[in-house]
Parts: sequence; structure tokens; C-alpha cells
Amino acid sequence: MLQVSIIEKDFDRCVKGLEKRGIEGAESLLKDVLRLDESRKKLQGELDEVLHESNKLAKEIGQLFQQGKREEAEAAKAKSTELKQKSKELSEEMNGIEQSLTKHLYNIPNIPHESVPAGKTDEDNEVVKLADETIPNLGDHKNPHWDLIEEFDIIDFELGNKVTGAGFPFYKKQGARLVRGMINYFLDKAIEAGYEEVLPPVVINEASGLGTGQLPDKEGQMYHMEANDQYLIPTAEVPITNMYRDVILKADQLPIKHAGHTPCFRREAGSWGSHVRGLNRLHQFDKVEIVQVVKPSQSYEVLDQMVAHVEEIIKSLGLPYRILRLCSGDLGFTSVLTYDFEVYSAAQEKWLEVSSVSNFETFQANRLKLRIKNSDGKKELAHTLNGSALALPRIIAAVLENNQAGDHIKMPEVLHPYLGFKEIRKG
Repeated sequence: MLQVSIIEKDFDRCVKGLEKRGIEGAESLLKDVLRLDESRKKLQGELDEVLHESNKLAKEIGQLFQQGKREEAEAAKAKSTELKQKSKELSEEMNGIEQSLTKHLYNIPNIPHESVPAGKTDEDNEVVKLADETIPNLGDHKNPHWDLIEEFDIIDFELGNKVTGAGFPFYKKQGARLVRGMINYFLDKAIEAGYEEVLPPVVINEASGLGTGQLPDKEGQMYHMEANDQYLIPTAEVPITNMYRDVILKADQLPIKHAGHTPCFRREAGSWGSHVRGLNRLHQFDKVEIVQVVKPSQSYEVLDQMVAHVEEIIKSLGLPYRILRLCSGDLGFTSVLTYDFEVYSAAQEKWLEVSSVSNFETFQANRLKLRIKNSDGKKELAHTLNGSALALPRIIAAVLENNQAGDHIKMPEVLHPYLGFKEIRKG
């Protein structure tokens, strides 16, 4: 959530940033926020005066009764009753203004970093690095992963459709061990990099969704359990970051680094075609997430470190990859700057997104009321960051497709100790 003080101080920059995102009427939208905030402050001033007068009068009433000035005391009591009614009316009016202000702010996205390229769709994303890993020449063995998983009997989409519905596959045999092995490998890499592992719940409440910006922006993309007004998580970022909702951290506690594996749930409604076939897009999938809470002065250095961490994992798997800086039109609602990683699928002959690493600056922290208490006693909002390290389905798709060799599929060497096998074979 944008800070009103930032909107007021850097109004022109905020307007240009929202316009860069393609937000129509950005100037009018931000002016509405400032008007509401001005009304709130005015009402707060009036309420403070009424409460001050009411408290002062309460002391006088007691003194008047002690002095035997009953008539004056009764008149003061009547005035006190009027002031209480006035304070109630002002409080109700101010609560309405505050709710309207919060609603406005909840629906305004973050301001893009100056390095974010202008653009409307993913076609306008900027390639900042194209790795020199050789794209494999599959020759006669060029089957997409949805054919391979059926041929080697390691993932069952039909069974998942029977038990749950489309987009909820069963992993089995060596396929199940591949998932488990990858999760453990990704977690071990995160722990080596100084992240503390946490296993969070996969169900969140509304406050948690609001805290990290999934609500109200992505409400239609999450599975909602109406009976309890709870949601299945779209990413471990949400419960892990919400560990620090309404928390004041001491500066010497930072940086905070967490890694967690969870299943993730996304409705992904309305998507059809080959680009979402097989493992390319699922309603449930596994992912290891890395999250950091840091001092504002360090967040861009930390962002580079997180990008390097993800890059190291992908390189270790031997997959051709590229790194993109997302354009303003493809940037997530809460993000200031996001780097996407894509791996090349040799059988599908296209790039598959497998990770996003983002800096949110104070946007989430403002919603979460996540603050830092510095050594001088002053408080400031923290910066939060997160990244996929990694999401499994498309990584698995690329590993299967790029390493197929007819009667077997070779596994990346770094995974051998985690899998207990070096290749996937039929049967």
C-alpha cells in the first residue's frame, strides 16, 4: 500500500508511475486520496478538540459539585453530554473516511522502479541476460513432456481429474521421487545461502491476504472457503511474510531470511490452449519460496543476491535460461521491480517462466504495519522481497524434455543424491 506521505511528497512521480502501468485517471485517483486524507486530518483535529474540552469539563464538574455549585455543575454535565454525542458523530464520520481512504489505497498498485521498461504485455519485457548454455539438439527424440510422462508412467492427469478435477495431477513412481528430491535440493540450497527454513500453513485469513497484497487484487485467482472466510495460499510468500504483520523489529535483527516449501493453489481461470497443457499451468503445484525482510538501504543489493541465488540453482540443473526485467504492464500489483527467470523447453521450442524475484520496497510493510526500530529510537517501514527458488512443474517439464534419450530420461547430476537414481526408465 502506498504511503499517503509519499503520494503527497512525490505526487508527480507517483502519477507518472501509475500512468506507466497503464492506470487511467491516475492523477484524479491520487488527488482523491489526498482529499480523503485531508478530510481525515481535519476531522481528527476537531475530534481532538472535542475530547480535550470534554476531559477538561469532566474535571470541572467534580470541582463544581465539591464547591456546592450544583446548578453550574448540572449545566456542565449537559454540556458534557453534548460533547460526547459530538465526539461519537465525529468518530463515526472519521471511521467512514478512513475506510474509504483505505479502500482507495488497497486498489492502487505500487510505483515502478525507474529501471522498469515501459510496456503493456510480456512481449515488452526486457531480456537482461541470456545464458550461454547450449540448447540441446534432441534429434529424433523430441517429445513434449505430456507425452513423456504418459510413456514413462510418472504423472497421471486423468486420475487427478477423476479425484479432484483438471489441473490436479498425481505424481507417482519416479515422478513422485523427482518432486520430493527437487524440493529437498532447493531447500538445501536455500539453507546453504543462509535462509532459515519454515513450514507454514497453506490456509490464510483475509488479513493475511490483504497484508501482502493478494487481496483485493487477486481475489478471483485464489480458492476461497466461504464457511470460514479463509483462502488456500497462492504462494508461501503470503504466510511467511505475514509472520511479521504488526511487528516492530530491531535493526540488528535484520536481514530476516526465510525459505519454505508449500503446495500452492491458483484457480487460473479462463486459460486454454497448448501454452497451458500438461505441467505448463496447474491449479496445485509445489514451490520453494525465499523471503527477506531488510533495511530500506539494503533492499536492492539483496534483490541482486536473490537473483544470483536463483540463477545458481537453474545453472546447476543444466537448463538453458534467460533473465527478464518485467515491463510496467506485466509487473505484479505489489512489486516495484521484478526479474523473471525462464528456461528453454527444447521439445516445445519455447521459454517457460519458472521464477519471479521481486522487491516490494515498503508497499507490503505499510499494509502489514511491519516496522524497524533503529538504534536512535526512530521507526521506519521495512522493505520486503521474495522469490521462487523454484517452482517445480515447468522445471520438471524442461528437465524431462531436454534430457530425453529414447528409452530413458537422464537426470541432472546434482539431483542424483536426492533421487536415488540417475535416469528415469519405463516400468
